[in-house]
Amino acid sequence: METEEVPPVVEFAGVTRSYAGPPPVRALRGADLLIGAGEYVAVIGPSGSGKSTFLNVVGLLDRPDSGVYRLDGIDTAGLRERDRTALRGRRIGFVFQSFHLVRHRSVLENVTLALIYTGVSRRARAGLALETLERVGLTHRAHAMAGHLSGGEAQRVAIARALVNRPSMLLCDEPTGNLDSTNAQAVLALIDELNAGGLTVLMVSHDSQVAGRAQRAVFIKDGVLR
Repeated sequence: METEEVPPVVEFAGVTRSYAGPPPVRALRGADLLIGAGEYVAVIGPSGSGKSTFLNVVGLLDRPDSGVYRLDGIDTAGLRERDRTALRGRRIGFVFQSFHLVRHRSVLENVTLALIYTGVSRRARAGLALETLERVGLTHRAHAMAGHLSGGEAQRVAIARALVNRPSMLLCDEPTGNLDSTNAQAVLALIDELNAGGLTVLMVSHDSQVAGRAQRAVFIKDGVLR
């Protein structure tokens, strides 16, 4: 019996993105990229290289001007905005340099916020959030206010929030940029562990040491992926 072939999590083919000037900026130039399920890929480059544009396109926050972008085999080009939003919420977990937590809400509430528009009941949301906090080692802080967390704890909560919808891919944008070296290493070790468990990870960074933990690195310069 033949097994069904699993499509790449990310498939870019000739993806371009430009911004009007003056002068006009070609932020992505014919980008090609394949990321398979379970891979850990880093995209690295200096400031102004096109990293942010790449992240916005792959994260379905922005549309390419041309080319093909398939996420889990789904062609994203013709999707209506609400369908893109739903796809992004189901398939992509975002982790940013700034944690973007609601400081006056508890850790548990911050994680459950990601489930509000998914159709999951209130009771089930709390259970899923606690399960996910256990994955990042923070069940003991579930009822602490987010504003009282250390930087390392805050980023772990942000990772839990990214994971709670069981996404296909964890998309990380400079996730250790606001952390000291000890907490940075702990967060990177957690990401390593999640990848070892089968989660696809895409890391966008300017730091070659951070990117060195990935299975492979893709370089971006002047909007060109190499």
